[in-house]
Amino acid sequence: MGKDNNSNTHEVTLVEAVNLALRRALSDDPDVVLLGEDIGTNGGVFRATEGLKQDFGYKRVIDTPLAESMIAGLSVGMATQGMKPVAEIQFMGFIFAAFEQIVCHAARMRNRTRGRLHCPLVIRAPFGGGIQAPEHHSESTEALFAHIPGLRVVIPSSPTRAYGLLLSAIQCPDPVLFLEPKRIYRMVRQRLVDSGKGLPLDTCFTLRQGKDVTLVSWGAAMHETLQAAERLARDGIECEVIDVATISPLDFDTIKRSVQHTGRCVIVQEAPRNGGVASEISARLAETCLMHLRAPVQRVTGYDATMPYPRQEHLYMPATDDIIAAARTTLEGL
Repeated sequence: MGKDNNSNTHEVTLVEAVNLALRRALSDDPDVVLLGEDIGTNGGVFRATEGLKQDFGYKRVIDTPLAESMIAGLSVGMATQGMKPVAEIQFMGFIFAAFEQIVCHAARMRNRTRGRLHCPLVIRAPFGGGIQAPEHHSESTEALFAHIPGLRVVIPSSPTRAYGLLLSAIQCPDPVLFLEPKRIYRMVRQRLVDSGKGLPLDTCFTLRQGKDVTLVSWGAAMHETLQAAERLARDGIECEVIDVATISPLDFDTIKRSVQHTGRCVIVQEAPRNGGVASEISARLAETCLMHLRAPVQRVTGYDATMPYPRQEHLYMPATDDIIAAARTTLEGL
């Protein structure tokens, strides 16, 4: 992690931005605690929590047994009693053992107690493919959790958004599933100021202005989406690029305004096609923007199949060329 000695500015990757946000939260709020498998002494499997146990102690950065249900259940209990736990599930593919605690308890706590209790809990999980990992390490199942009322699902796509969104998630009074796209953990560096300021949740970020077609994505796929926009611009096609960032609750108004302006939309997700977040966005556009659409909405997605083993991962995940082809298809409309 690079740092300008004359300021609080850092040159960081996404995983380093996560570490910086966790360090800031631990420093600023004594109620924040971290827990998870190997997050303390080893600093986490991706080193997202490296150095934090040494600086804040074993009572604030807690190594747990290999027991996801226990991690989630313990976090729910801590959150309802005034603490702000940030729990790590080592890979999203292991989250299903914690599914009951997240869905049946964390997400329902405010409703169940009629507002008497709330659950300021963050569950972090690396997700998605692209790092040549074995089975159960490459899942993109964000749509399962986006379907759950009472649970926020937040997915950063850059170091600056990882830092700001994680700080806001930790201060949120309700549970947040914070999914970290591990394929881009160390892909790029950005300058950010460790100011302690969060970014707004429940908000899409417009990363590029355009008039011809709207490209919508989130997480690691934003990398290919921005590449596609850059290449299309060389041919005079101006893309408006939207990073959804919080897939639930969805800031549909930002997407709607953009599509009303461009008349065309391509939605990109790494997850399987069936029942995905792209399908939800597409359905809402059909319901509210039909008279503005000049062509059918295009979805560029993974396949309705299990993520293949490492040598075939690249055949599964959406590529820049796939996004460009979908954009050109929409431009063939009237």
